[in-house]
Amino acid sequence: MYRMIRTAPEKGEELRKKAIQGGFLDTSRKIRKVRTEEGNFLEIPVTESAYDSVDSFLVLEQENPEFLEKPNSLKDSLKGFLSETELASVPSGWQVLGDIIIVFIPEILEDKKTRIAESLLSMYPKCRTVVRDFGIEGQFRQPKRELLLGSETETIHKEHGCFFKQDVTKVMYSKGNLEERKRMSQLGEGEVIVDMFAGIGYFSIPMAVHSRPKKIVGIEINPESFAYLKENIRLNKVEDIFIPICGDCSKFAPEGTADRVLMGYVGTTHHYLEPAIKALKKSGGILHYHETVPESLARTRPQERIEKAACALGKKVEILETHRIKKYSPGVLHVVVDARIFE
Repeated sequence: MYRMIRTAPEKGEELRKKAIQGGFLDTSRKIRKVRTEEGNFLEIPVTESAYDSVDSFLVLEQENPEFLEKPNSLKDSLKGFLSETELASVPSGWQVLGDIIIVFIPEILEDKKTRIAESLLSMYPKCRTVVRDFGIEGQFRQPKRELLLGSETETIHKEHGCFFKQDVTKVMYSKGNLEERKRMSQLGEGEVIVDMFAGIGYFSIPMAVHSRPKKIVGIEINPESFAYLKENIRLNKVEDIFIPICGDCSKFAPEGTADRVLMGYVGTTHHYLEPAIKALKKSGGILHYHETVPESLARTRPQERIEKAACALGKKVEILETHRIKKYSPGVLHVVVDARIFE
């Protein structure tokens, strides 16, 4: 059965927005005009999740529904609503986390942002919220975002067999780190792991789920990220091996216990190299050190920083590999260096 709400034309836009915010607008069907003996009406298509009535309007069965053709692209869906100049600025990519779409919209399209959000929802019927991305800011690398459509900004994103609960307006989640998260999921079996910048469990949750280390100590200073880290430990059923700690990793990292240390943060990560190396067992261990670095220095500066910190502690270094994760900004790369630290 296909369901719809029949309303007077002047109430159509208000009711359509309520259906979007409530997550029950059926974006696979057309909103259409009908004429009955009682007058002219609009039929707003709704999903099975709609109640039997919405704002005193009855939810009815729709006869002979008309389905929309799915656009090939966001630009295709906006043709006729935007000028050619505006279409040239329409974003070509966005991020889908759980049932939330995150998109960067340039200032030139400020007055078209709601229309763009509606088009994105029509392309992803299972999504219920669209937020606009303005980048990240502050020590905690928190996202700066604007809610465009919908009401909920908390979601559960499933990736590589793991669950990541998060509020997309409070914590960041980079799709560019996907391959590194997969790589980490293959390491650490039977080991003791220390995650210096655990966040919501970006790298250590996949490791806990797939590799089953002996123990993981995940340290996170941001209280909001820490709350989601604890929730994700529970969601992924790894409470028996994962110990979360809220605080500064330079103060709370255990010393001399880890086979492997993760440093999945960028910006000032090199300031934490000495406590990270101290966390490794005296017999040695593996360091995964992340850094954003100019392309011309990608093969030298991160490695030199590791060697300098190890030398200050009387340790030796063997650089195993340097992985390029993604392009961070023009001329700047996000890399991770795998290094073996030993006496």
